[in-house]
Amino acid sequence: MANRSKKSTHKKKSWKELSPMARFGTVAAAIVQLSLLIAAQRDISRRPAEQIRGSKAVWRAVTLINFIGPGSYFAFGRKNLPGTR
Repeated sequence: MANRSKKSTHKKKSWKELSPMARFGTVAAAIVQLSLLIAAQRDISRRPAEQIRGSKAVWRAVTLINFIGPGSYFAFGRKNLPGTR
């Protein structure tokens, strides 16, 4: 029977050890995440509370969850206005 309590020998790579493509991907993902966060926070600030499902404070907190939060806000947090599509 194999010993399952052995520690993983996989070491996390430092920034300097990443390939240029891995660095680019990391920076690109960070830019997308920050852009989504800023867009969601601005929309919450500018949109009247009547046009948001639930509490603005709750949606502000939810948008802090990476990618999922802002996506959830844009998909489910805003009410559809009549005549807009």
